[in-house]
Amino acid sequence: METIAPYLAYIVALGIAAVIPGPGIAALVGQALGGNKRASLMFLSGIALGDVTYLTVAAVGLAAVANTFANAFLLIKFLGAAYLLYLAWVFWTREAGLTKVQKQTTRTDGGSFLAGYFVTLGNPKTIVFYLALLPTVLDLNAVDVTQWAVLSVLTILVIFCALLPYLLLASKARHMMTQPKTLQRLNRFAACFIGGAGGLILAEAASLALRRA
Repeated sequence: METIAPYLAYIVALGIAAVIPGPGIAALVGQALGGNKRASLMFLSGIALGDVTYLTVAAVGLAAVANTFANAFLLIKFLGAAYLLYLAWVFWTREAGLTKVQKQTTRTDGGSFLAGYFVTLGNPKTIVFYLALLPTVLDLNAVDVTQWAVLSVLTILVIFCALLPYLLLASKARHMMTQPKTLQRLNRFAACFIGGAGGLILAEAASLALRRA
């Protein structure tokens, strides 16, 4: 049980952190409302990979890595926020015909994955969890390659279990609406979710940049 306890503690802590609403959930809901299910799953996969990236950063040595790549992470925040704001603009301005919407969203799988990844890397809630709270749950100095692999798999499973209900409910809401005017309103509602998430990340990145200036 002693070897299982840290994993259970990690699962509980990550699960609680994951289900708390934040920019990542807002962007995921917006993606599911405004796009197709496959693109939304790619977005969720990007979120999960972002969490694994931060887990790796924390396990390797959070202080050294965070200082070394501080500027790179700041740039990623700006890029992620810019992509979300662009995505919000696309959802807000595009036509609402169902066929056209489906054609547009099927081309965004790769972009959706990168958007989810960038959202996680720029998400203040994720940063706080992995770089501040995680060391209180796990002894990061004792994490070897095998434990990291187990934690990475657990991270992906927890993120999917925690966020998939949000995705499915939003996708179901979109599937039930087929009228062009209704879809247009839904697209703009999704744009507000995505744009709000992008705005939060942009504001946090700008504040961090000003502190460093």
